[in-house]
Amino acid sequence: MKTLEKIDPREIRRKLGLNQQQFWSRIGVTQSGGSRYESGRNMPKPVRELLRLVHVEQIDIQRIKREDFEVLEYLKEHEAELFKSLKKAARTKMKNAA
Repeated sequence: MKTLEKIDPREIRRKLGLNQQQFWSRIGVTQSGGSRYESGRNMPKPVRELLRLVHVEQIDIQRIKREDFEVLEYLKEHEAELFKSLKKAARTKMKNAA
């Protein structure tokens, strides 16, 4: 996958068929701010990551809860093999669904 620094947010937005308001508001950026990023202004890393999660990975960030992160961190730290196994199973499922 290309890194977000090399991907044009305007291209992503157009491929999704969204106007600037629809596209940028999903990640908490104003339409005018998004317009500046689409025109070449440097996009801060947190904005790039939100863009990647929401519009490239198609993750509904409004459904993620703090407890989800706590469980992930616990698994990574205390149950590393289980975490790896679950991660692999999830990837396999997603590939088969596509």
